[in-house]
Amino acid sequence: MWRKSVVGVAAIVMTTLVACGQSTRLPADRDGRHSDDRDARLTAAVPELMRQASVPGAIVGVWQEGKAPYVQAFGVQDTNTGQPMTTDLHMRIGSLTKTFTVTALLLLAQQGKLGLDDPIDRYVPGVPSGDVITLRQLAAMRSGLFNYADVTLANLSNEPDRQWTPQELLAVSFSRPLLFEPGTKFDYSNTNTVLLGLVVEKVSGQSIEAFIDQHILKPERLASTVFPTSSDFPSPHSQGYAKAADGATVNATNWNPSWGWAAGQMVSTLDDVRVWTQDLATGKLFTPEILQQRNQFLPAPEEGQGAQYGLAIENQNGWLGHNGNIAGYLTYPYYLPAEQTTMVVMLNSNVDVLGSWALMEGIVKIISPRHPWPKPPTE
Repeated sequence: MWRKSVVGVAAIVMTTLVACGQSTRLPADRDGRHSDDRDARLTAAVPELMRQASVPGAIVGVWQEGKAPYVQAFGVQDTNTGQPMTTDLHMRIGSLTKTFTVTALLLLAQQGKLGLDDPIDRYVPGVPSGDVITLRQLAAMRSGLFNYADVTLANLSNEPDRQWTPQELLAVSFSRPLLFEPGTKFDYSNTNTVLLGLVVEKVSGQSIEAFIDQHILKPERLASTVFPTSSDFPSPHSQGYAKAADGATVNATNWNPSWGWAAGQMVSTLDDVRVWTQDLATGKLFTPEILQQRNQFLPAPEEGQGAQYGLAIENQNGWLGHNGNIAGYLTYPYYLPAEQTTMVVMLNSNVDVLGSWALMEGIVKIISPRHPWPKPPTE
């Protein structure tokens, strides 16, 4: 999560943190056992974990085979008014956008309209080493291209309304040398997914947002998920908190996310993310051949100890998904095939990335002690 991602790290002082909002209380498990112990432990643990991570509001959803669902909102959606979090709020999902962009790419590959080993310069001119870097390497974060976000994020709070174009973002990246020979290492870079967004547009003849809407959101019935083309934010939504360049805590809710574009611009809700998390992990939209290509996991040390990365999907000790981190918001959506468990955690502050990682460790310890959340990366 400390990756060079679609994010600015935030800081916020908590004044109120209570478990509140909507929750789900359902009957006994199918085998006659209740989920009361799990639910009670989560409800007791999450507020303290939030306090430690300086998070004012959280939405937690857990869907486990053989257990009643757990859906709970904690804390506040607005630190000024104290308005409580609710489970129906829209949230910015940051890098979870990458899973939609790369799914779009894979659907085009599935239709025979492109090949994953095609060089990027077949579709986008002017890419350094574009005759060598493949679409597969871009999706796997192994291109070596400099991450433009390392530059754009530094000044984000000073120009929060700026509307970036993909070409402007790529120009920042292309002004720097490659970090390593393509295909030889993992390095998380938004540049990769912005390029793939342009590939989807070139091959499909549609805008990336139109293609995702037609070929993913509508078939998946994700009616509350959108790819905004500006800072527009569907209601109801939570406020999001980030740290400005001068260190002050600010409300980043309406900061323009165009600097993330195909790598991080989308918005969604708990209910939609729950559906997408399981369908993404199980490869619902793919043929077995394409799914096998997507799930060629390789070491990704920046993503956690023992973490692996396929084509825009992480494997965190058996938990499959992709976190999202953008100024003011964090999203952790994962599916555990071994236990048929879906977990979605959405936070309205990216104050303390290590603290949010510890929050996930605490939640997973309760949900699935046999499949603990990995330790943070050492580098």
